[in-house]
Amino acid sequence: MSVALSLYSLRARTLAIVFAVLLAASGTGLAAVESTPELPNPGRVSVSKQEQEKLGLKVAGEVYQQMPILPDSNRVTRYVQQLGKRLQKVIPQQYDWPYQFHVVQQKEINAFALPGGPIFVNLGTIDAAANEAQLAGVLSHEMAHVYMQHSIKQMKKNQVPNLISGLGQILGQMIGGAGGALASIGGQLGGGILSMKYSRADEAQADSVGAIILYKAGYDPRQMAVFFETLEKQGGGAGPQFLSDHPNPGNRYEAVSKEVQNWPPKHYRTDTAQFTQARRQAQRMRAYTAQQIAQMAKNGQIHNTSVPAGIPKAGTAGRVNPSDVMPSGSFQQLNMQAFTIGHPANWQARQQQAGGVVIAPQAGVSQSGIAYGVMISAFRPQNAGTLADAVQQLVASLAKQNPGLRAVASRNITVNGVQAKSVSLRGRSPFKSNGQPLQEHDWLVALPYEQGRVIYLVFVSPERDFSRLRPTFEKMLRSFRLNRG
Repeated sequence: MSVALSLYSLRARTLAIVFAVLLAASGTGLAAVESTPELPNPGRVSVSKQEQEKLGLKVAGEVYQQMPILPDSNRVTRYVQQLGKRLQKVIPQQYDWPYQFHVVQQKEINAFALPGGPIFVNLGTIDAAANEAQLAGVLSHEMAHVYMQHSIKQMKKNQVPNLISGLGQILGQMIGGAGGALASIGGQLGGGILSMKYSRADEAQADSVGAIILYKAGYDPRQMAVFFETLEKQGGGAGPQFLSDHPNPGNRYEAVSKEVQNWPPKHYRTDTAQFTQARRQAQRMRAYTAQQIAQMAKNGQIHNTSVPAGIPKAGTAGRVNPSDVMPSGSFQQLNMQAFTIGHPANWQARQQQAGGVVIAPQAGVSQSGIAYGVMISAFRPQNAGTLADAVQQLVASLAKQNPGLRAVASRNITVNGVQAKSVSLRGRSPFKSNGQPLQEHDWLVALPYEQGRVIYLVFVSPERDFSRLRPTFEKMLRSFRLNRG
């Protein structure tokens, strides 16, 4: 019995010593407990992983048509891809995505991620990073947006119509203009996906998840916050493009530092000779401003000859299967507040975020606009005395936004008892053949509406198919009726 008491006393004294040491170390009575961070469960969304990947590749194909991208064989691209793959290795397989990494020949500091994994980073971002950890921070932040499926969640928050019905409806929300030559792509690259802004909550979450990716890959997570804060200080009034697209959730460095303070310490990888070499190469390469790129896209001067496997190439849309875009014989009615119209049952009606309605077959749309179908919208002219004056302003506005668009003929017509103006237009289709835009035939019909506005329809088709679609277009126009308040 005496032996047992001695053992108990020894244990008690040992525990007391340990507890006293912990109290002394904590200073507050409780010791900080180190814990290795784990990536969170990203949650579920109503769009499948396969659909997100398909959507991302679709948009990536449009990016390759509208922005100068370095080929995968370029040394800078290869370095960025190697860095991205290093980060990807730490992501659990059940939450992983087929990440791709591409480098844009753009001066501005920016990067963006698409659903399903494609990530694009500007040359200007590589130049602005002070070390590899900071560039890794940008990539991990964008990877976190994909990981948490922020684009899809934002679409749901913004109440994109029929999101749950699948990819076709999502693509419909990404139409950036009236169609083809009427697409107005300058500054609207990627329509709904690329113009969509993340919320500050999304940015804070991307910082948090990105910090975990960095830590697990052996980089100091605070370097990500240092890079963002450096941009904030350099930005002046407007700030770099990155900060415009990625709103600052506030106190980034403080938030990241607080998050990592209890993570087990490790020897961080800050810089490498590979980064230094890639940065020097990036500085020597030609880079364009956003304005120059927009103008190049409008003028058809973007020619990316090397497109990675899986991303749709320019010109493939020009070889669309006719059975996928030709209208069915059966019609259905679309009832809107301002008008009603009948349309082919196999063409989907999609309301645009910027206003107006597009009715088109799924295979007849691209990020740049529609190649087959009709757009219906409103226009308010300035001091137009007649319908002809209003239509002249409308055509001038469309032509200003879309170089190459021109009117070739016009006449007066009647649409269900309402005097209207009909104008035949020619322009460039968003669909291409052998890398060149197809010739497009657009039929504009404008009717006077309330408060000095005009309601107009633009029937769109490549020139080669317009005669086949004309009977359907005319049938739709005969069914068109204005609803006046």
